[in-house]
Amino acid sequence: MGGEGQQRLIVFAIQGGLLQAARMTQPLALVLYEKLLPGSQLVNRLQDLNYRVQTLSDANRLVECAEQTKPMLVLADLETKDMCAAVGKLKKNPTTQHLPVLAFGGDSKPELQAEVQKAGATLLVSDAAVLNHLPECLEQVLRIE
Repeated sequence: MGGEGQQRLIVFAIQGGLLQAARMTQPLALVLYEKLLPGSQLVNRLQDLNYRVQTLSDANRLVECAEQTKPMLVLADLETKDMCAAVGKLKKNPTTQHLPVLAFGGDSKPELQAEVQKAGATLLVSDAAVLNHLPECLEQVLRIE
């Protein structure tokens, strides 16, 4: 391999390593949602805040996905079917119980709000609050007590 080809290979290897290092330093957020709005907006805002995002629409796969991907936190839409039960399983599982859960939505459903808090959600906010104050919500849910 000539000098120029070798230089390109070295540059590619360095850039590839930097990309991999950058991905490893970006925190991963696992987002569980069914409703397109605010779910997709939340994903975009998290990416703007330099988070890697893994989305999930099946609440029954929450624990399995969290065990595999090892996220920094979970954001869960209250409107997702079986979400409260999934959060309860997440919090009872020894490998995932440490994960903070930011639940959002359910502005007009106080019974869901009470159920998700009982299941172990760390913080519960409205759809509008999670979109308008995402950095503050993340800071609060990630605060170590």
